[in-house]
Amino acid sequence: MDINTISNSPEETIEFGRRLGSQLKGGEIIGICGQLGSGKTHLIKGIAAGAGAKDCRDVNSPTFVIINEYAGRLDIYHIDAYRLNSVSEFEMLGFDDFCYSRSVVLIEWVDKIETALQTISCVRIELEHAGETRRKIHVKNAPLYIDY
Repeated sequence: MDINTISNSPEETIEFGRRLGSQLKGGEIIGICGQLGSGKTHLIKGIAAGAGAKDCRDVNSPTFVIINEYAGRLDIYHIDAYRLNSVSEFEMLGFDDFCYSRSVVLIEWVDKIETALQTISCVRIELEHAGETRRKIHVKNAPLYIDY
């Protein structure tokens, strides 16, 4: 199922993510892509909040550490592929270890490592600038149990 929506502000992007995160069951892999400043980290803050992360103020882009982990109702792994130079670098992170029934894996800049995910069922969220604070959000392969 594909979903298209518009966010008019960072707060709406966070709320969209929160609604999504609140419905996750575990075992999901969500790839997020979009230009710099398109709202990827805001979306992830919301997803983490919806999945029960204890303190969403701690959610930030792990550009330099590559992976952040947030504890909540589900174990949340937030991977930032921006600084990865190859798919093999991504594979060396131990990606398979993060994928289990009580986890959610969120991958920023998924377009850099997509070939590593070709055989995996993955939700893809694309964010696009549509104005100063307005964003187009396109969700591909959304699970049927997700209600937006």
